[in-house]
Amino acid sequence: MRLKCSSAGPARARAAHSNGPAGRGVLAVLLLAGMWFAGGVFSASAQWLTQPLVIKPGWTAVYLNVDASSQNLDQLVGYDPTDPIDQIWLWRVPASTAQYISDPAAQLSDGSHWITWMRNSPATPTTLGALVPNSAYLIHSTASTNFTWRVQGQPVPPSYAWDLTGLNFIGFSTPSVNPPNFQNYLAPDPAIAGIVQLYQYIGGNLNANNPQPVFSQYLTKVTRGQAFWVSATNVNNSYFGPFKVSLLNPAGINFGAGSGQTTFHLQNVTANPLTVTMRLLASEAPPYGQTNIVGAPPLLVEGAQNPANLSYAYTALATNNSASGTNSYSWTLAPAGQPGSDVAVVLGVNRFALTGPGGLLYAGTLQFTDSLGFSEIDVPVSAQSQTTAGLWVGSASITQVGSYLKSYATNEDGSLLVSSNGAFVITGVNTNLGAVVTPYPLRLIIFNDGTNASLLQRVYYGIRGGTNLVVATTESVLDQAQLGVARRITSTQMPWMATNTPWAFNGPLTLGGTITTTVTDAFDDQAANPFLHTFHPDHNNLTPITDPTVPPHELLAGSESYNIQRTITLSFVTGGNDFVSLTSSASSLAGSYQEAISLIGLGGFPRNFNTAGSFTLTRISPIATLTTQ
Repeated sequence: MRLKCSSAGPARARAAHSNGPAGRGVLAVLLLAGMWFAGGVFSASAQWLTQPLVIKPGWTAVYLNVDASSQNLDQLVGYDPTDPIDQIWLWRVPASTAQYISDPAAQLSDGSHWITWMRNSPATPTTLGALVPNSAYLIHSTASTNFTWRVQGQPVPPSYAWDLTGLNFIGFSTPSVNPPNFQNYLAPDPAIAGIVQLYQYIGGNLNANNPQPVFSQYLTKVTRGQAFWVSATNVNNSYFGPFKVSLLNPAGINFGAGSGQTTFHLQNVTANPLTVTMRLLASEAPPYGQTNIVGAPPLLVEGAQNPANLSYAYTALATNNSASGTNSYSWTLAPAGQPGSDVAVVLGVNRFALTGPGGLLYAGTLQFTDSLGFSEIDVPVSAQSQTTAGLWVGSASITQVGSYLKSYATNEDGSLLVSSNGAFVITGVNTNLGAVVTPYPLRLIIFNDGTNASLLQRVYYGIRGGTNLVVATTESVLDQAQLGVARRITSTQMPWMATNTPWAFNGPLTLGGTITTTVTDAFDDQAANPFLHTFHPDHNNLTPITDPTVPPHELLAGSESYNIQRTITLSFVTGGNDFVSLTSSASSLAGSYQEAISLIGLGGFPRNFNTAGSFTLTRISPIATLTTQ
């Protein structure tokens, strides 16, 4: 086997134009998850931004900083007969310029790295279906003057694949207004600045002078959206601006409906201190057929920790058209390699400010710029209003119990006043809540289907029939072979019923809302009523045995046991005013707990007791269907 390397440099690019920009070479188009890509895959986040591209008569080189793949090129260009664009050529970054052949006499393939879209050209099949981000294109216009092509898409962070052979067709994430020149832009990296060669397209036909060398780096602007041929043979370049934004997900920041926090890094790659500024920009209106955007997500930047209570402060970040929060946030980074040159930023979304029903989309763009004016990096950010559907398990802590202190009338000598029937005269009863010596814990099991919530005595969580996870009221629906990984969760203070019927609240779980339900224990419910003791003659709810020949019969309510009515109220708080509390409500909820207990006996007159405390809940499953059989 013999190794042969294709030639490198802009000369090869010009040679490839002998029969169109690529010698009409056709490359296979890679399709992954329904999205065209070159050099990377980006997930849709639904933010929208329009990138203006100046197209000259003839050939223009552009670089795309947005993902416009939601529409194909026929929709973007082809269906408009007045659009002067008739050819679009995508430069696909080669994995390697080395090519292997088995026969030394065999010809190499044409080596084309172009994928094409043609308007009304049956002779040349179209291999490019849609525009992809972070890619360079050659655009051909039949117009006689410049025109601005406005491409709407989703902003993407920059992602560059540098070709070590020296042939790179790329653009740079520079400011849209007043971009730097190449001499200043490349100065922070002397290694690349001293050897780099630049070529640009000047419009018109392709020939020996188009593309042409950049003769003056000082006079040539690093224009955002313009693509250049960059040659730096055998140099692995990693400089594309004075700072880097390192994200956990290279496609951007998506909090979704459940996440509340993320961390990213800002890194200074220059030899001098650098200030990086972050701004939140509102999304444009989405194109037809795309998800509606309610507004920009309410973002919080984590601040310093309070040593008194170990909570974290925060700074609210707002768009320019919002009155709440600051419009920008800045960091001054130390020179590269020194402490403070790389900072970790903890960003959160205020879950309590995402109002409305679950699933509403909030989206915007985080724009990063630097004090040199060299870079403008757009990072999409989105979040969805959360749904509280699912299984929630937690506990209540009873910290207050209502008193039952009677006040009695007295005679002039201070003795108790006795009524005509011989009883002391009661003047009042104090039922105010008072603190308990030790809090009493209660377990709470709550299921919310998104519309209504209910309280359960027990619940089963496991695999059904070897297929899917379920939340169930009975163990019989679970796969008996996989009970080892299933869970039964029980609340012992709730009355046990064989049917395990839930007690319905009067609404769903909502932040800042209040829900109430009533639980009843029948006076003769041997399994649940705490006043009944099967083997205690004073608490078996039966008449005493005075004559062995006369069987006992059941007593009325209030004789030995009572009907118990428990009204349970949960009031959900909107969270504490600290970073963790505001960003974590998607998985945990808290609030105040109240329970009014009525003992109903003879005559139906109740004896009432009140308790109060606090509760916390954690969502252990988002499954919104409660399986009963």
